[in-house]
Amino acid sequence: MAVMIVFDFDKTILDCDSDNWVADGLGFTKSFEELTSTMPWNLAMDIVLGKMHSQGITIEDIADCLRKAPLIPHIASTIKTAHSLGCELRIVSDANTFFIETILKHHDLLDCFSEINTNPSIIDNQGRLRIFPCHDLTSPNCISNLDSCPPNMCKGQIIERIKANAEEGKKKIIYLGDGKGDYCPMLRLKKEYFVMPRKDYPVWELICCNPSKIKAKICEWSVGEELERTLLNLVRLINFFEDHKADFNNADVVLSTALDCKFQLVALSPHKAFALPPVPL
Repeated sequence: MAVMIVFDFDKTILDCDSDNWVADGLGFTKSFEELTSTMPWNLAMDIVLGKMHSQGITIEDIADCLRKAPLIPHIASTIKTAHSLGCELRIVSDANTFFIETILKHHDLLDCFSEINTNPSIIDNQGRLRIFPCHDLTSPNCISNLDSCPPNMCKGQIIERIKANAEEGKKKIIYLGDGKGDYCPMLRLKKEYFVMPRKDYPVWELICCNPSKIKAKICEWSVGEELERTLLNLVRLINFFEDHKADFNNADVVLSTALDCKFQLVALSPHKAFALPPVPL
């Protein structure tokens, strides 16, 4: 399989923010809002989890809350289908290991992912959940020198490593995200790759300010059904071009094809075209 799909987590797989979901669901909304107004989000969440522990909230209470968090509609079937087609799936998220793994396990999705890049978490000997920054808070982290990367994580740094791995395996990358932190990695992807920003979310707004900065092909999405159709069509088309040894980089019609599952021809050159089978969704 010639495709590597990289997902953000909050508001891309999960249809909410996992930190907010836990803070709201366990009665710590006010504390969390006060802390995030004065310190990095990641550190604020660790402090809130400490407050929860001191008030008798257990790890299982947190896990129960997480299991109730809603997924983006159609995302579970999309992930399972992409995995069954042989795509390599990874996560790059500013959530944390415990939140992501708990939710993915609950929906039988964890084994679909080969790698989860996020803020590490541990349960200490007192049973308290701790969250740590992915990157060192004391030094500048953004590889692109952007304000959009939070101090604890530059997804651009992570995508550079993933990109090197993908190129070694001759795989095309599709990157999906919604937040400001997804802008840096999207900037670092080449023209033969794809980015799928969630329309009318912060990363989409940043892209709209200067679309020419993004070298990768842009395929927007708004709702889960649109994400599913577009992503699986892209997977299918990338593999189609690969199988036919076609010049993928110059075949811009791939975009219109991917966004319209009724369109059944891909023009590989002025003299050659191939019929594609219907997309199973």
